Formats: sequence, structure tokens, C-alpha cells
Amino acid sequence: MQTIKKQVLELWPELEWIQDEKLRLDTARVWETALEKSVLGPEDLNRIPFTLLCGPDLKVTFMQHKRAVVHIARESGMKMNEFFGEELPVNMDVLISGAILADVGKLLEYVLDEHGQAVQGRYGQYLRHPFSGVSLAESCGIPAEVCHIVAAHAGEGELVRRSTEAYIVHHADFMTFLPFKQRSRV
Repeated sequence: MQTIKKQVLELWPELEWIQDEKLRLDTARVWETALEKSVLGPEDLNRIPFTLLCGPDLKVTFMQHKRAVVHIARESGMKMNEFFGEELPVNMDVLISGAILADVGKLLEYVLDEHGQAVQGRYGQYLRHPFSGVSLAESCGIPAEVCHIVAAHAGEGELVRRSTEAYIVHHADFMTFLPFKQRSRV
């Protein structure tokens, strides 16, 4: 059986994009902690839908969505740095760590029903993933600017002033969610 550390590295090759070694290791440790506390395993993350809000026929998996968000956020941050430079600098390590961690709380929010399908568990009925994600991140020493991204990436973030990095992750997340939720069928 693989160690949780190795499973996290296989789930997240994008961790290597984080230049700051401590932040990279702490980001991985958050995922290790979440997997230890969750009923979900890496194999589940590669088969369950990324959201429960788009119906049972959604074929996009949790990890497909998560990795797409990280890639889109990274490319957006690089372009913003290229075009806006010092006027609106994007901290790429903070951005990538925040994008990787944005939905880590779903590992506590979701459980599997008797058919192996992801459903919102009792814990998730009380605490949505932005809250549990911040709790997991803080427990592993993740800095406030990254925890802010986790807290502000979803609808809860409408109540706070987002950092530039949080805006990028929020939009990368919603541009890969809303089209599935609101797509018209022709």
C-alpha cells in the first residue's frame, strides 16, 4: 500500500510549481491530513464528481476540476504578472498553494453513500469546505494569505475583500463550475 505522502504527490504534481520549499511541503501536508481524516481516498477523488450541485450525470471528476483550476489560475497569474508587473503583482507561490488547497475541505464535507456515491455528510451540513479547508490549512502552518484564498474562493468570499490571488482562484474555480451548473441544453 502506498503511503499517503506518495499518494498526495501523485494527485498533485503541480506541487512542484511552488518554489518556496516550506510552503510546498506544508501544502502537501494539508492534503495528507485531509486524506487521513476523510473516508475518501485518492481513487475516490479520481471518480467522484467535483460538485454535488450539477446533478448525478456530471462526468467531470473532483481531480479533473481541481487540477484545471490550478492550471488556469497559474496561467492567469503569469499573464497578470507579464502585463501588469509591479502595478498588480501576483505572488505565484501563494496563488498556486491557494488553488491546490481551495477544495481540500471537501474531503471532510463529503462521504460515500451505500452505493459509493459522494454525498454531503453530517459534518458538511454544518461546515462547508471553505471553513473546513481553512481549519485544515491552519493546522498545518499555512500562512494567512493562502488561508484567505481557501476561505474566499467560494460564495462565502463575497463577504470579504479578496486579494488579487483570491480573485484569480475564485474566477478559475467558477469559470470551471458555472458552465456545468448553468449550461443550456440545445
